[in-house]
Amino acid sequence: MQGRVRHATPGLLRRLAWGVAALVGLLGTAACSEDGGTQPGTLRFGQIGSLEAVVEVPLRQGEGTLEQRLEWRSSGYWTFTERIFYQGLIGDEAVRDTHGDPSPFVVAYASLVTAVNGASGLDLFIDSLPQTLDPECEAIQSRVRFEIRDEPSGDTASWTRCASGSLGNLTTRTAGPETAASRVVAAILQTRDGTVGSDFVSTYAGSVPFGTLDRGQDSQAGLSQPTVFVEEEAWAAFWSSHAPGEERPSVDFPEEVVVVAAVGVRDESGDSVEVRRVLQVNDGSLVEVWERVPGDFCTPAERIHVPYHIVVAPRIPEPIRFAEIRVETVPCGG
Repeated sequence: MQGRVRHATPGLLRRLAWGVAALVGLLGTAACSEDGGTQPGTLRFGQIGSLEAVVEVPLRQGEGTLEQRLEWRSSGYWTFTERIFYQGLIGDEAVRDTHGDPSPFVVAYASLVTAVNGASGLDLFIDSLPQTLDPECEAIQSRVRFEIRDEPSGDTASWTRCASGSLGNLTTRTAGPETAASRVVAAILQTRDGTVGSDFVSTYAGSVPFGTLDRGQDSQAGLSQPTVFVEEEAWAAFWSSHAPGEERPSVDFPEEVVVVAAVGVRDESGDSVEVRRVLQVNDGSLVEVWERVPGDFCTPAERIHVPYHIVVAPRIPEPIRFAEIRVETVPCGG
């Protein structure tokens, strides 16, 4: 999996406090049978199942997209995946997930399910919030979706709406097309707060969109450091040495640029390199490159290779320079 990221989750006490009231309510309102057991029909929709929040953010006037997808299961486990695209090409993917004891996430999940099943101002199952609506969002708006999967019934409830911002700064103020759409955004925000945290920051924050042209471990071009191509002749010469005999990807110079991430020869398998962000700054542009290496307790095999990541992006201001390469350790085999 590309770009695996692990950030600190919200504090245990805060999540416990958030969910205790919901669990008390769930236990207190559950109907009981004559033998003392809880009747299955008293379960709230999605109480056993999963939630999914999706935010699709337009980048650079629609030239690209940032897709953020957060799945949270009633067992407490959650997975958050971000992917950045340019002109339909995926540029990179980053994944965060539960680590440690999942039990605090169980109570937070229960709290949210309780809210969306009937809490005043948060209930999603209302006539003014139809699930069949599939709105056309404005060019600068994000397309958001909140979905509940109920395991006992096998049914799914889903709401798609429009809003402003990405997962980190999504707002209810401009949610639409109807007023009740703010409830969908509120559910997504509570899903965020209960898992990745209210202080969440995107892996690709501030980046222009980019798409992968080639990625691998064995460039034949003798790459030793990152570089940028802004015109066809130099790009063609590079490609003929990098992948001789293979068709060169088409690039629309001068409307686009090619960024090549490289760190030179490596002698252990598992090393890789990736472009993480392409940023416009006050005095030009800055590209962030990350090298990913096996963790301290891994024992990778010896292997001489030249990892690389080649991406295309819309034309960005010059000069284009690279930030200091950052190193990230990944799980064995990750």
